[in-house]
Amino acid sequence: MSERLIIIGSGPAGWAASIYAARANLEPLCIEGAQTQENYVQGTLPLGQLALTTEVENYPGFPAGDLKGFLKTALDENDLAMIPSVEGMHTVTGPQLMHLMRRQATNFGTRVITDDVVSIDLSQRPFKMKTLGGTSHEAECVIVATGARANYLGIDSEHAYKNKGVSACAVCDGALPRFRNKPVVVIGGGDSAMEESLYLTKFASKVYIIHRRDAFRASKIMAERALANSKIEVKWNTTIDEVLGADDEGVKGVRLRSTVDHDKTEELEASGYFAAIGHTPNTDFLNGQVELTDKHYIRWVKPFRTNTSVEGVFAAGDVADDYYRQAITAAGSGCMAALDAERWLGMQGVH
Repeated sequence: MSERLIIIGSGPAGWAASIYAARANLEPLCIEGAQTQENYVQGTLPLGQLALTTEVENYPGFPAGDLKGFLKTALDENDLAMIPSVEGMHTVTGPQLMHLMRRQATNFGTRVITDDVVSIDLSQRPFKMKTLGGTSHEAECVIVATGARANYLGIDSEHAYKNKGVSACAVCDGALPRFRNKPVVVIGGGDSAMEESLYLTKFASKVYIIHRRDAFRASKIMAERALANSKIEVKWNTTIDEVLGADDEGVKGVRLRSTVDHDKTEELEASGYFAAIGHTPNTDFLNGQVELTDKHYIRWVKPFRTNTSVEGVFAAGDVADDYYRQAITAAGSGCMAALDAERWLGMQGVH
């Protein structure tokens, strides 16, 4: 039997789309992603990138407080068992927020499959797709909300300290107490690295930009802004040899290695490590059937709408956004995609 609507992905965009679609009685099926080692390594597990963060201070509606009682009434025991325990007064954590969104979607009737879509045929409706687990599904309408994964250097110590000082989003994490009035490092040389570094100067005592070449690839104006900031120091012709830290304290510094003289190393004290070497949208499974931007994000073909180049396929969240990349904007576009899908299905006579 063909579904009316399948939502692929389970970050803030996927769950917001699921909530709105379920409340519109579309009985959506959400394919949230698979619990595989590969997804764990590249940060594409179910619940999205937000589930890999610690405290989320900038999502509206969750001021600091003791959430223990609320979580016990909102979530079941299985959900609670999967969320790291945080005692006392704090803002909502990423895993808590994502489990709350998931529960809200299922409360309204969203059905969830924990699997990956590995191939999809968008040449005709109903659209056909296959999952990693070997099941096949059909849908009259699809919302793609598979997100984008942050790029990292791939060294072991970098992975070991994720969420313990290693981050790929200064706007998300830069204001956290562990980074305030302490030195941090930013890795990269493009506009994103300049933007992240300038943002971090609001909180950090010093920002080191680690760049493997002797000139930035960033736009001239962004590079000039960074170089003119007294809080920013550039370490040219260097790369990260190792992230230094301790299990209980997280990141405490980095060891640099020269890209010119490979025997030359230097250690810097730092409480934070911010990778600013880009993101990769999770669009491979589409196999070129949907129009993408030059950065391989899904292109919205109608202004202020979530329509893609394929009729009946909509996109929401970071898979279609290389600019904002925030939980609140992803959730907002998930709402938009659900409303767009509902209206499109209505025009097709599918109710």
